Amino acid sequence: MSTYQKIMELQDKKISIQQSGGQYKIDKQHKSGKLTARERIEKLVDPGSFVEIDAFVTHRCSDFGMNNENTPADGVITGYATIDNRPVYLYSQDFTVKGGSLGEMHAKKVIKVMDMAMKMGCPIIGINDSGGARIQEGVDSLSGYGEIFYRNSMASGVIPQISVILGPCAGGAVYSPALTDFIFMVDNISKMFITGPQVVEAATGEKVTDEELGGSTAHCQISGVAHFKYSSEEECFAGIRALLSYLPQNNLEDALYYECKDDLNRLEPVLNSIIPDNPNKSYDVKEIIRLIVDNGTFLEVQSLFAQNIVIGFARLNGRPIGIVANQPKIKAGALDIDASDKAARFIRFCDCFNIPIVTLTDVPAFLPGVDQEHNGIIRHGAKLLYAYAEATVPKINVILRKAYGGAYIAMSSKHLGTDLVFAWPTAEIAVMGPEGAANIIFRKQIEESNDPISTRQEKIKEYRDRFSNPYIAAARGYIDDVIEPEATRPRLISALEILQSKRESRPPKKHGNIPL
Repeated sequence: MSTYQKIMELQDKKISIQQSGGQYKIDKQHKSGKLTARERIEKLVDPGSFVEIDAFVTHRCSDFGMNNENTPADGVITGYATIDNRPVYLYSQDFTVKGGSLGEMHAKKVIKVMDMAMKMGCPIIGINDSGGARIQEGVDSLSGYGEIFYRNSMASGVIPQISVILGPCAGGAVYSPALTDFIFMVDNISKMFITGPQVVEAATGEKVTDEELGGSTAHCQISGVAHFKYSSEEECFAGIRALLSYLPQNNLEDALYYECKDDLNRLEPVLNSIIPDNPNKSYDVKEIIRLIVDNGTFLEVQSLFAQNIVIGFARLNGRPIGIVANQPKIKAGALDIDASDKAARFIRFCDCFNIPIVTLTDVPAFLPGVDQEHNGIIRHGAKLLYAYAEATVPKINVILRKAYGGAYIAMSSKHLGTDLVFAWPTAEIAVMGPEGAANIIFRKQIEESNDPISTRQEKIKEYRDRFSNPYIAAARGYIDDVIEPEATRPRLISALEILQSKRESRPPKKHGNIPL
């Protein structure tokens, strides 16, 4: 065979591999509203930048008739590319080839690309669309999952890991995405569950659809497993690109600096009146965030889950920051189990990847209730305390209004090692709210009064005037400065500039024991 014939043979083989499971299955994929594995990669990465590796890999199983089965690329496309000119590694499961099922060689391809991402210090993106373990390959499939989970754990905190669910992801397969940093889902396409609807019905008698059990709404709003929800695959890919723009390549680098075209000294007079005079009235903390950050751009994370706390990425003077903010519109901004988990994990991610944390505090308490206590608000709230105390990145807190009791401590207080704590004049820092405090401190006077209602109101006012302000805490050094709300942006930018050179060590240890 001549060289020319060999080249032609190579080209024919590549064409055959790129046809995946054949035109019929590709058409079926399209009819179900889904792109193919290769189309997804091309839509996500910079045009023409994808380089495939291990295209010729196929299975080596001979059981259950598999010796007669052809599995192009063994059902997963792997390789590297660039996104906004920054290198990434990625894999995309091909549902047109044996339902994207994971067998021994499929897993080895994924493992190889994960190992390469770690060596090169690049983000890894996994696009999941799979029927699960390839049953014909038995324990080899289970071994493959275990090897992937191990690498997810080793890569955690070293390189950003992103999972994209664009089809079924069931059984043990769900644990690789769960071990990664961010999970993206798409309406009516993404499905994640340990056991499917049929098994659930057989085991518990509950009737439920795929979408109700493990769709994007279930995991973005109810379970909190996923972080981002979109209505189409194209919007999802745009979201991934937006997220990556805030992240460094790895834990040894800083995130990219973008030239800031927004006035660094911009004042926002509207902030001077955004806090209602009535302390029981709510407002939208997202308005404050948008008025403070560069160009009003805020990428919210887990926007549908535990909405009493807001987390996400923005920029100040072109540098990425992570924002954690109580949301008075929902549950008065109180901390509950889900909010504590949500914020703690985000704080730890930011700390892993050198992203400064800005906290906006308006918190009345940890949410009271039998349900909260019995489901472990103590343990979950402790995660938030632990995450803030553990973080060594620059930490800045702005107390907007309420900061009461243990919740005040938990929300990035000076006592947990926060570098700079500012307060607006509207800040109320106390052991508890004026109403509760007055009931305890002045109980006897109220009971003995001829007009208990009026006396109680007087005592509430007395307590509020004396303690519900930022000045006592400032007098003790727990607050570094009381600032005018309109000047919040320039003060934060100045603070972040001075904190850039921060170096903080922790006691030598293998790792701490966060109260999981």
